[in-house]
Amino acid sequence: MARLRRPQMTRTKPDVHESSANIFADLALPDADTHFLKAKLVAELYRLTGERKLTQAKASTVMGITQPEVSRLFKGHFREYSIERLLRFLTSFDRDIEIVSRPTASTSLQGQISFSTATVAPKPSRAPQAKG
Repeated sequence: MARLRRPQMTRTKPDVHESSANIFADLALPDADTHFLKAKLVAELYRLTGERKLTQAKASTVMGITQPEVSRLFKGHFREYSIERLLRFLTSFDRDIEIVSRPTASTSLQGQISFSTATVAPKPSRAPQAKG
């Protein structure tokens, strides 16, 4: 009995392109900068939820939305949320939001919007002072 030969699979190398920091811009999606900012805000909400070991139901109570909305948010469906609303969700996690405007450091004609988190050491508790 003759053996059937399988055709050899050839592997082609995928095209590799250097990416910018914004995958949405790389994919030429509309409003890429806004979507990237929202993604960063949602990532921080997700991080805070995990850090506090909250369920989605408990996170929904903190943020004032339903658990299914939290689920959709964490799965990347956040186009319908404004940046302002996402910032309000962060403040519900006891986060202060500071918006700073400064001259652009780049030579581009338009400034950029960025988001970063800051870690701050906990404030020392004030011990009651002895009356003397």
